[in-house]
Amino acid sequence: MTDEVRVYVEDAPGQRTELVAPTDMGLSLMEVMKASGYDIQATCGGMALCGTCHVEVLAGPELPEPSDDEMAMLESLPIMSQGSRLSCQIRITERLDGLVVRLMPQNA
Repeated sequence: MTDEVRVYVEDAPGQRTELVAPTDMGLSLMEVMKASGYDIQATCGGMALCGTCHVEVLAGPELPEPSDDEMAMLESLPIMSQGSRLSCQIRITERLDGLVVRLMPQNA
């Protein structure tokens, strides 16, 4: 059992930044990305109501299915891909080790 995981954020094609996140604090991926300096508005405070923490999952472990609320918000966004998720709804756990995401543009 490990107490931290590594998640990678693709900043540009071929350029990834490693984020090390603790697994014992109940943090979301959004909170870890904000703390690492990524410009995420998080207007709703992590309630899956605004979509400003939209990421695209590019690689890594399989995630739990999105909740109905998360899916409804994703479907309302101007851009949605098969890997779209709200980072506020992804909890940092051991199984996230190696996850690769890309922050999606807000006003595409």
